[in-house]
Amino acid sequence: MLFLYKAIDARTGKEIKGKLTAPNQEAAMTELKGKRLYISELKAQKESALNIDLNMTIGKPVKNKDFVIFCRQLATLIKAGTTIVDSIRLLSDQVSSKPFQKALEEIYEELRSGIAFSDACAQYPKIFDKVFVNMIRAGETSGDLENVLDRMALFYEKDHKVKEKVKSVLMYPLAVSVVAVIVVIILLTQVLPSLLNNLTSMGGEIPPPTKMVMAVSDFFVQQWYVAILIVILIALVFTAVNQNPKGRYFLHLMKLKMPVFGPLIQKTLIARVMRTMSSMFKSSVPVLNILTMSSEIANNDVVAKTLNDAKDSLRSGESLSAPFAKSWIFPKIVTHMIKVGEESGQLETMLEKIADFYEDEVEQMTSRLSSIVEPLMIAILGIIVGTIVLAAMLPMFEIYNQI
Repeated sequence: MLFLYKAIDARTGKEIKGKLTAPNQEAAMTELKGKRLYISELKAQKESALNIDLNMTIGKPVKNKDFVIFCRQLATLIKAGTTIVDSIRLLSDQVSSKPFQKALEEIYEELRSGIAFSDACAQYPKIFDKVFVNMIRAGETSGDLENVLDRMALFYEKDHKVKEKVKSVLMYPLAVSVVAVIVVIILLTQVLPSLLNNLTSMGGEIPPPTKMVMAVSDFFVQQWYVAILIVILIALVFTAVNQNPKGRYFLHLMKLKMPVFGPLIQKTLIARVMRTMSSMFKSSVPVLNILTMSSEIANNDVVAKTLNDAKDSLRSGESLSAPFAKSWIFPKIVTHMIKVGEESGQLETMLEKIADFYEDEVEQMTSRLSSIVEPLMIAILGIIVGTIVLAAMLPMFEIYNQI
């Protein structure tokens, strides 16, 4: 539910207005009290049509590239002395995404009514994630919003670059696999049956390899629905396992343990988590919030468990590096640098260096994998198609030998 509130900030004594999303009124009051706000008015508000549309949207309505440009432009406008209200109004006319434009128009109206920028952005989680909202809130508190926006632009830029590198490596084998499946199905259901029928009508014994391929061909021609049912069943089982916490943890673990691609995913997650933590530390976000946001950004339960353990470690008065040292996900170099950063008071710098290091590792690894995966996939496709073609040719050789 969406709530409008008026409250007195215990730190400044000023009255503030804002919006927040909470399951119920009690949860909203608890959240506001946690921010040291004395509530003077709190009422529920129906969600706007834009929020409903965004919630129904599949995927992210704004491209990462466009979002980075928005952050850069907003930082530039604020540095030039333009107010946040006027900056949002100017940028709402320039963005190409219609959902993004509508969101900025509504945020502009909310800013004019006195609502904080961070609270206004929090109403559109499909566009502004929790990292963005928390960093904006920290920038508002510290009065350093323009530098925070610059850091966020850099953060999303690097995050997008790493994602694209990994995606480029994973998309090639996926595309080749799809082509291979289509080619094999066409050969088995259209080309091979008619060819083999013509050859077998001439007489001659059918070799065992050809019989095996014919059996597969008959299965796809006569019992194709069974293959579809198997695919649907696998998808349903996967969905059910993914919805269970233990099952999801197991799937995320298997993803990290995969040969070849597992280490790439691991390094990508380390780079992303460390970049998130570094950016949020620089923006003076509370450390417990940093760990919470980082665990959500990771989108991997195995990594999230380590970050949650680190949060518990800090709450009990222990060091941040201890839980990282116990986890196999984070190599010793990561643990060592975090420990050095804690002891020297340069934690944000060390986290940034770790992020830089692993982003370079991901770039180098994707380049190496690209040079290996492409010829390997072509060879696999050649073996599959070659086996089918050979199975079709063997009866011809038998017939020629009998002539």
